[in-house]
Amino acid sequence: MKQISVLGCGWLGLPLAKQLLQNGFAINGSTTTESKLELLQKEGISPFLISLKADDISREVTAFLENSEILIINIPPGLRGNSGENFVMKLENLIPFIEKSSVEKVIFVSSTSVYADENKVVTEESFPKPENESGKQLLIAENLLLNNSNFQTTVLRFGGLIGEDRHPITFLSGRNNIENPEAPINLIHQTDCIEIIEKIIEKEVWNTVFNAVAPYHPSRKKYYTEKAMAMHLHPPQFNENQTSVGKTVSSDKLISVLNYDFKKLG
Repeated sequence: MKQISVLGCGWLGLPLAKQLLQNGFAINGSTTTESKLELLQKEGISPFLISLKADDISREVTAFLENSEILIINIPPGLRGNSGENFVMKLENLIPFIEKSSVEKVIFVSSTSVYADENKVVTEESFPKPENESGKQLLIAENLLLNNSNFQTTVLRFGGLIGEDRHPITFLSGRNNIENPEAPINLIHQTDCIEIIEKIIEKEVWNTVFNAVAPYHPSRKKYYTEKAMAMHLHPPQFNENQTSVGKTVSSDKLISVLNYDFKKLG
């Protein structure tokens, strides 16, 4: 039985770990919350309490990686606002442990924030120009992993994450002066995130980068207004006085290479 380590068993990582268990893998899962260790144990996941820091790393990392062939790194940069976090240094502290472990392949969950918000279609061949600190550090982290010859890395640049219990309209409902009404949406459902990772592992697709966004790009105004009405929420009001700016993220490479059909379009 092959073993996979999932670093970050949160909103996406926990259901992913549970699905990989069903697929016959043994799973090591990490959390930063001590009270969640029992939950992971009950799900059949070997639990580890691991918190990456810029100046330190948990001693449990060695045991967490032991005997795993694949490592899935699924931890948020934690760079919203003025947090002062250094995501790159956290990864730099982790990498030597990966190099010394049995891990041969890494899946790194990144973001389409590595691309600039410009009125054009972006593909994996587009030159990344991150505009915020999170995107800048994610791009550096991607390259640290991709350029390491001790293991093979596939990077997944997810768009905005949505799910049955998570949708941006719940935060936008009733708000005024929302910017960029004509900008396209670039979202991906939790279901597709999990199935795409399954496909990468199944098809052994490594040493590459994929954009992962549902191929459905109506304007923000159209999409969020319709979604609000469908969920019986007050629709947001948009600022029509400024020119809308927003990229369209293409997932054509992922669809072609993985022969993948998106299950959820918004």
